Amino acid sequence: MSRLPPVLQHLPLPIIGSPLFIVSNPKLVIAQCTAGVVGSMPALNARPAEQLDEWLAEITETLAAWDRDHPEQKAAPFAINQIVHKTNDRLEHDMAVCAKYKVPIVITSLGARTDINDAVHSWGGVVLHDIINNFFAKKAIEKGADGLIAVAAGAGGHAGVKSPFALIQEIREWFDGPVALSGSIATGDAVLAAQAMGADFAYIGSAFIATDEARASDAYKQCIVDSNSDDIVYSSLFTGVHGNYLKPSIRNAGMDPDKLPESDPSAMNFGGDGAKKAWKDIWGCGQGIGAVKTVAPAAELVARLKREYQAAQRRLGFGEGVASA
Repeated sequence: MSRLPPVLQHLPLPIIGSPLFIVSNPKLVIAQCTAGVVGSMPALNARPAEQLDEWLAEITETLAAWDRDHPEQKAAPFAINQIVHKTNDRLEHDMAVCAKYKVPIVITSLGARTDINDAVHSWGGVVLHDIINNFFAKKAIEKGADGLIAVAAGAGGHAGVKSPFALIQEIREWFDGPVALSGSIATGDAVLAAQAMGADFAYIGSAFIATDEARASDAYKQCIVDSNSDDIVYSSLFTGVHGNYLKPSIRNAGMDPDKLPESDPSAMNFGGDGAKKAWKDIWGCGQGIGAVKTVAPAAELVARLKREYQAAQRRLGFGEGVASA
């Protein structure tokens, strides 16, 4: 069993909803948390920057009210994603807002920094860092991250290329802290499989795009429902870093998804309007979407995952209860 900080212990379901650039908003985060999974969103989704304060006030106040009204079924904690990259000129501002609200979990991406980790620890928060291989995993822990998000092949957004079997096995040879696994997880069976491999949590993103609360267009949501893994392309063109995207959105933008040019990290831009436009027109998505059959409220998706997770436990002789990480 991993060493887990208190905020990650005893979750109703061992699931963290991944932060979805442009798509995640307070409505989705609150729905995820009250349904029993960790909800999250990128700080950069709040535009202009001043909106982040309003959003964190809404999330913290709504979840506190939920806990008062549902003492027997308290909400899961929430997380804020920070892009720790030189192109993010809002990082200092957004970290100050997170400090104001004592955000319980901060997910860092595209760079591990000791000063960011120390700042989160100063208010009692926990840092989980995105990694795509064992080398970056070690660097993140050396710089003070509390846990890791192993982004394996098939994940939405900036996915890695490692098999989840190889990635988790290598991490677990030396690290016994919190690990979440990302990569094509959209069923309760896959959640249990992630735990069987050695992860504590499943990290689920693409399935939550096709929910009522998500801030995605109806066309984007329906495209996820209508698509499967054959409709995903892996490309560096749109942000300079390789990621997975829906082929129909690329075709709609006038490009051939099978003949895309390459780009490189020098083209990366997370702070400006150009980046926002690229992500708005080209839809990020992981390979697990074949399991998504309809657009539904986030609570219904979580309920399905819970049923499937418990059924998988019973099928393998693990008993009835939902096993928290």
